[in-house]
Amino acid sequence: MLPGKASVVEAAERIAPYIHRTPVLMCSTINRMFGGEIFFKCENFQKAGAFKSRGATNAVFQLSDDETQRGVATHSSGNHAGALALAASRRGISANIVMPENSSRIKMKAVESYGGIITLCKPTLAAREETLKEVINKTGAVEIHPYNDHRIIAGQATAAKELIEEVSDLHQIMAPVGGGGLLSGTALSAKYFGNNIRVIAAEPEGADDAFRSFKAGIIIPSVDPHTIADGLRTSLGSLTFPIIMQNVDSIVTVSEAGIVEAMRLIWERMKIIVEPSSAVPLAAIIENKLNVSGMRTGIILSGGNIDLENLPFKTTV
Repeated sequence: MLPGKASVVEAAERIAPYIHRTPVLMCSTINRMFGGEIFFKCENFQKAGAFKSRGATNAVFQLSDDETQRGVATHSSGNHAGALALAASRRGISANIVMPENSSRIKMKAVESYGGIITLCKPTLAAREETLKEVINKTGAVEIHPYNDHRIIAGQATAAKELIEEVSDLHQIMAPVGGGGLLSGTALSAKYFGNNIRVIAAEPEGADDAFRSFKAGIIIPSVDPHTIADGLRTSLGSLTFPIIMQNVDSIVTVSEAGIVEAMRLIWERMKIIVEPSSAVPLAAIIENKLNVSGMRTGIILSGGNIDLENLPFKTTV
């Protein structure tokens, strides 16, 4: 059943003691560049460095004591992995994390620092799911899916809920899309708490399964994604897809060059660290995929976990 308004409100109350109510920032230079008011919801400042802490915390703290006896488990390329490991540690239970072998090293280190137990797998969805099954069969842990879980969706929805509460009269909200947990949650909050707010998703051209799925009206899985935005390489889920189809207005795609340009613009002009996935919505504005002129636009900056030794715009001295 679709997470209702009450579920999102309850999620916000449940996770409040464990997460940050992240700030909303503006940049006058960026506003002048595009002729509108852009409000950045800074989930790069969130616990574990990304919005994923919202959903993971909401899910973990809804488990019964009996369910937590053997811990929790998931598969994730990074941000959900760290978020679940942190949430599990706060509840005093174990977290088994299946991670693709090409996951960011900095994200692996974060999982380990929170006490997560990592099992590596090949970088395919099939390998992730098969390895997770093996881990669950061995440990008996409860699966907390990265996005295809109504508890996760309700938790992720709280980011947009806070944005709408803080910024009045938004015309549109943008979010990146991978598995669709953040996007579907954002769309629900826009529906429940906003006033005719349009919801637009942005996705890398090299991982455009959500764009193609949205156009076709059926889930088209991500088979061989190629993008610097490692958090957006997953496919939409059976729970997130219907919410997106019913409540999202548009999905646009952006180039890799656009992602790097947007990421650099945020770093240089806003003086904050964001990872490539966070920069995808601004890349859509840079590449004229969305008009923001004269409008009040919210952007969810999804996270800030990046390997500083492997920056896409790194130069040698």
